Amino acid sequence: MLLELSIRNFAIIEKQTISLNQGLTVLTGETGAGKSIIIDAIQLLAGGRGSAEFIRHGEEKAEIEGYFQLPDGSHPAILKAQEFGIESEDNAVIIQRAMYISGKSICRINGKMVTISTLREIGRKLIDIHGQHEHQELMDPDFHLPLLDEYGGIEISEALDEYKRHYKQYQETSQSLKKLSENEQTMAHRLDLIQFQYNEIKNAGLEPDEEDRLLEERQKLSNFEKVHQSLNNAYGSLNNENGGLDWVGNAMTELERIENLDEEYQQLSETVKNAFYVLEDAKSSVRAHLDMLEFEPERLHDIEARLNEINHLKRKYGKTIDKILEYGATIEEEIDTILNRESHIEKLSKQLEAIKKEVLLAGNELTDIRKKYALSLTDAIHQELKELYMDKAVFDVRFIDLNDTGGDSIQKDGLDTVEFYISANPGEPLKPLSKTASGGELSRIMLALKNIFSQHQGITSIIFDEVDTGVSGRVAQAIAEKIYRVSNGSQVLCISHLPQVAAMADIHLFISKEIKEGKTKTSVKPLEKAERVEEIGRMISGKELTSLTEEHVREMLEQAEHIKAAIV
Repeated sequence: MLLELSIRNFAIIEKQTISLNQGLTVLTGETGAGKSIIIDAIQLLAGGRGSAEFIRHGEEKAEIEGYFQLPDGSHPAILKAQEFGIESEDNAVIIQRAMYISGKSICRINGKMVTISTLREIGRKLIDIHGQHEHQELMDPDFHLPLLDEYGGIEISEALDEYKRHYKQYQETSQSLKKLSENEQTMAHRLDLIQFQYNEIKNAGLEPDEEDRLLEERQKLSNFEKVHQSLNNAYGSLNNENGGLDWVGNAMTELERIENLDEEYQQLSETVKNAFYVLEDAKSSVRAHLDMLEFEPERLHDIEARLNEINHLKRKYGKTIDKILEYGATIEEEIDTILNRESHIEKLSKQLEAIKKEVLLAGNELTDIRKKYALSLTDAIHQELKELYMDKAVFDVRFIDLNDTGGDSIQKDGLDTVEFYISANPGEPLKPLSKTASGGELSRIMLALKNIFSQHQGITSIIFDEVDTGVSGRVAQAIAEKIYRVSNGSQVLCISHLPQVAAMADIHLFISKEIKEGKTKTSVKPLEKAERVEEIGRMISGKELTSLTEEHVREMLEQAEHIKAAIV
């Protein structure tokens, strides 16, 4: 969940740090006080579109920072961050975003700079923002199939994995067959090209470790004079009259004379003897190297030519000799396939037909399981809508056979797709959810869906931005209770003008603005019990809080506590 939000020089907010917690946090205040500005700031942390217009007048940049604490290291946001090389300490995710007056925007996650697209991919695993007029995932038909799959849990997941395994084989075989079935002129051009490449690689006669051996030999030949001089000097130092070996021999003779007098002298004598014989062997090895040393300028020229040939092939076919040889083997196989094209096409066609049967079998099993969970989801949605006083509404999960759309029925996610349909009132035909009229009904439909899917999506923070617009009375109370249910065991932030929703809050934040030194400033204040009574009273009756209104608010708060206790 989002534990702390820090905002600096953003719109009319100069500097504000807001501490948050689990459960339901309600933000209230006069229209224009800056409630939606706070939601805008959170939306930017989730990868929303930024603009220099967000920067407070007279400032160079706006800064927003959010500290998220996640339940464990397997949370989708942490796993997604790891894909981008972002590590999380103590299961925390810190998102920072700065926008400059020049239009530049800088994003960081746990200190690592990231692009907006990366921020968006990770942010959508943390924050889910719902507004009255926004097209959210729940309203987008493209997301309905994934939502149903999430609702179905492990049973759909396993069936989908099995389908995708067959689908991958089907795709690979289809691509191979398609490639072989290209027109003959294209295939002839391809054959000419790869035969030339194969002959060039084959004629080069490359050996796996050849380049290393050539480089080592070139190193020696290029440094011939240096090597010869050093070996010669070393041999002279050991072998010349009064050289190193003579002096070590003298030392050995002297120690031999006294080695029987003391055990330590004997050890010294043995050490020097060993050194003498080692040096003798070394002298012979140096001499042997000198005798074998021979400068061959022609050989050096041949090595350079061969290395140039290898580098030429590396630029064309691979970064190493192994990669070149690997590419040669691949095109050799392709040459054989093209030369025997008809037989390969026949073979692949039979394979594709067999694989297609497996795909269809797995796809139909997946569809059957999805339809089972679609019925369960429909019942759950109807129950939710009933609790929101939409007991006459009809919800339906429509399965669309991809064959009926004129496309290929075999797709990455199955043989069909789904779309949510709803009829809000008796006598009205079922319509796609995406085309449902806005207003109080849309708010309730979305809240019903959210209450179900929030249990399956693993979103850390859910934000409702005035989704209770257009409702009142018993519906308002039902929405308040439903929003609280969504927050039960998670974190919900809600901007609301409904006193019923404010009464259900675990934390009540009051947003206000004032003018100082000619500038407007927004402030955020957590309300204590007495202050909550005053604010909810204002929401009910306006500025003046009468004793009757105060009594009504206290009764509302007491009733809210009873309801919350029953929900928990």
